[in-house]
Amino acid sequence: MSYENKKAKWLTKYPAISDLAKKAKKRMPKVAWEYLESGTGDEDLLNQNRKAFQDIKFLPQFCKGELYAHSEVELFGKTYAAPIGVAPLGLSGLIWPKSEELLAASCSRWNIPFCLSTVSTNTPEKVGEHVSDMGWFQLYPPKDLDILDSLLQRAKDAGFHTLVITADIPVPSLRERTKRAGMSMPPKITPRMIWEGATHPFWSLSTLRHGIPSLKTVEHYTNNNSLKFVSGFVGNRLGGTLSWDYCKQIKEKWNGPVIIKGILHPQDARQAIDAGMDGIWVSNHGARQFNGAATAIEALPAITQEVNGQAKIIFDSGVRNGLDIMRAIHLGADFVFSGRPFFYGVAALGKYGGDHAAHIFIDDLKNNMVQLGAKNLAEVREAYRL
Repeated sequence: MSYENKKAKWLTKYPAISDLAKKAKKRMPKVAWEYLESGTGDEDLLNQNRKAFQDIKFLPQFCKGELYAHSEVELFGKTYAAPIGVAPLGLSGLIWPKSEELLAASCSRWNIPFCLSTVSTNTPEKVGEHVSDMGWFQLYPPKDLDILDSLLQRAKDAGFHTLVITADIPVPSLRERTKRAGMSMPPKITPRMIWEGATHPFWSLSTLRHGIPSLKTVEHYTNNNSLKFVSGFVGNRLGGTLSWDYCKQIKEKWNGPVIIKGILHPQDARQAIDAGMDGIWVSNHGARQFNGAATAIEALPAITQEVNGQAKIIFDSGVRNGLDIMRAIHLGADFVFSGRPFFYGVAALGKYGGDHAAHIFIDDLKNNMVQLGAKNLAEVREAYRL
């Protein structure tokens, strides 16, 4: 049965991303839910991300006759159905087994990009079988250049055409909420974990079928599939040493667009352009990394001004509906990504949950464009706001 056969029923029961989140929470064990939802510190930035969006108000214009909204956008030589993609998320198999494959397939059907993390629970080789030509790859830059070359070649051979360099993880964040929920690497079998498994049978049965989640892409370099060992390898060998010279090296090695992710400071945007980056990804890592950072949407206008069309601007952090996409486009983003909402979809509805999240985002974007009086994204940028 296809998504089209389910759409009408699901639009009645789950018309918004928040409905998918409620359903997902019921189907996931607490440790998985808290891992997906958590920020760090007192998590104030999670709330600020949402509030900053809500503070952006438009002045709509009317009496334009019959109006149809067109959401198509060209980026790095490819045309996408809308300026929305699935952001990368590490250890995503904990949220729902096979989530990367399911979301990659959804993106292929909807003609929107899917970005796979280096620390995903499935390999680029496997995910590449499902994503068609919608694949982006998020690189955690390794200290070992041989591993760098291998990761880049594997991603390229699997069909991933756009590379995203992770800049905003100089050290792992604390994410205290996940620790309180019992998160450990590797997961420990405790009475609490057994109870969580028994009370969330869909997640548990699917996990039993597909195995305990592990960092399969990285396992390739460790000769050890112990999650504790592999997690230590990630902490010691990936990230933490990124420099602009390293970014230039990566750009020289990758035959395709290269984006740097996690930029909030205009001077970093300028240095990224000078280093040859094709795109600047404005993000505070979904409020999961540094609780004292600015919201990404507040940082966006200054970066837009600094970039001044010299590179494409990608955006994430706090995006929950089509109106948020429109707000980010208005402030200068060329493209928008969102992570948690698509994983809500898979956890809530399974195989076609990503399709439903995509439908909600794109339908809401088009509806709000018409409400604003904009027939395309160029007119969204030119709209009036308070």
